Amino acid sequence: MPELPEIEILKKSLNQNIKSAKITKIKINNRNLRYKVPININKILTGQIIKNISRVAKYLIFHFNSEKKLLIHLGMSGTIHLIKEKNKINTNISFYYSSDLPEKHNHIEIKLNNKLKLVYNDPRRFGYFKLLTKNFINENPLNNLGPEPFSSSFNFFYIKKFIKNKKINVKNLLMNQKFVGGIGNIYANEILFYCHLNPLKSISKLNDKNILAIIKNTKIVLKKAIFFGGSSIKNFKKTNGKIGNFQQKFKVYGKQNSLCDRIKCNGVLKKITISNRASFFCSECQN
Repeated sequence: MPELPEIEILKKSLNQNIKSAKITKIKINNRNLRYKVPININKILTGQIIKNISRVAKYLIFHFNSEKKLLIHLGMSGTIHLIKEKNKINTNISFYYSSDLPEKHNHIEIKLNNKLKLVYNDPRRFGYFKLLTKNFINENPLNNLGPEPFSSSFNFFYIKKFIKNKKINVKNLLMNQKFVGGIGNIYANEILFYCHLNPLKSISKLNDKNILAIIKNTKIVLKKAIFFGGSSIKNFKKTNGKIGNFQQKFKVYGKQNSLCDRIKCNGVLKKITISNRASFFCSECQN
């Protein structure tokens, strides 16, 4: 599943390519995504001008010239493609590059007046589209999200209050979207390595130094991932059709049985399962 850095890159790409474009037609090939696509979406959004595309956690928000907003969540396998008019398969100007886009998974097609067509492709159909109103930040699912990791709200006092009397491990804390928005399995592993924290460590045992490290290193890891174009796990590719390469900077994710590359640490990286998700860490320097 794309996490915050990948969605941030997608947001930038879409703003570069389709900001100020007008929707001329929406074709729904399959309404049966995670939630059914609103049946009136074509009527409501046709003629709307895309003023801006923003990101909240792992969600894309399309802002139009009316008070309506469109939320898109990519789920596990959703991808967004921009296809030039009269060029049905070449998506090399888009977020994902593909020379062969399987039409059977093209569930939604949005035609624009700038000779581009936005295609939502999703083999597993866990993503979804939702229409929002003017006060969209107070609507589900956005109203259940924790603060953005780059915001001033994600601070020492907030974390101290959030973890009080809770008895979960720190890995599950970072992946809890009600705690902080946008972090998934990949970046939770990397953040904890930077923090010298074992993923199984109970949050009841976090001291002030640990909390400050989480704040600092969450920002560092996510900013690095955005800078390097995201992590190309499976089919992720960045805006110019090339793969993101932050996975080349991974310290622990997917590197079980490798030597820890932290200076003066001779530990071997381990892989365990936490809440049905693969977790990677160094048993020597993460405690």
